[in-house]
Amino acid sequence: MALNIQIFGTKKCKESAKAERYFKERRIPYHYRNLAEKGISKGELDSICAVYSLEDLMDTEGGQYKKRNLTYIRHDREYELLNDPLLFRTPIVRNGRKVTVGYQPDVWKSWIEEN
Repeated sequence: MALNIQIFGTKKCKESAKAERYFKERRIPYHYRNLAEKGISKGELDSICAVYSLEDLMDTEGGQYKKRNLTYIRHDREYELLNDPLLFRTPIVRNGRKVTVGYQPDVWKSWIEEN
């Protein structure tokens, strides 16, 4: 089965740039989605949540979380993530049903070796 790599990130995120470079250097085609331009759909979020919890996906240390003052406000994580994609921890890398959050080259290497 061929790799079907999707990278969700932002152009300002160094970790997203490192993920993009990882696949580019290995000549592995990927689709990059800039979360600053287009968010994640409910179906995509549900697929990612099969592996990670909403708590794992929300970047509570990031500038957007602090800017929106979500530390002190009770909020629905799913609603917030779907409506403000800059709250995601990035990069989110998908290969079919497999998903990673953050820079995880060891996991990506195992995906490549499985092919």
